[in-house]
Amino acid sequence: MTQFEIDARLARDSRHLVDLDLCELRLMEDSRWPWLLLVPRRDGIEEVYELLPEDQALLFAETVRIAEVLNDVTGADKINIGALGNHVRQLHVHVIARLETDAAWPNPVWGVGAAEPWDEAERDRFVFRLMERLS
Repeated sequence: MTQFEIDARLARDSRHLVDLDLCELRLMEDSRWPWLLLVPRRDGIEEVYELLPEDQALLFAETVRIAEVLNDVTGADKINIGALGNHVRQLHVHVIARLETDAAWPNPVWGVGAAEPWDEAERDRFVFRLMERLS
């Protein structure tokens, strides 16, 4: 078995937060939306159906847990969950907190303007609240 490596584009556009049982939990480097990624640590996987059944169940459980935590932390109007993979083939799941007042509402966040970097202190507070709620 080869060692898991994160796609260079995911590494560039997001920040590692913590390793869950199956996935790396990552924060997108765009402060406009509270936007998390779950990346299963399985090499060469592009589609959910390529995971072993037990990993499929674990991915679903981790996705639900992260969605709940993100909703609790942000008070979102809607949580968007998606696994597209059109640009980055490595399997990854987007979990995005949406507010009716955000810049893209009600449309998808992809392709809307340019990413805005996090203020370091704001990012640290957000991540602290996420990690506190996860533990």
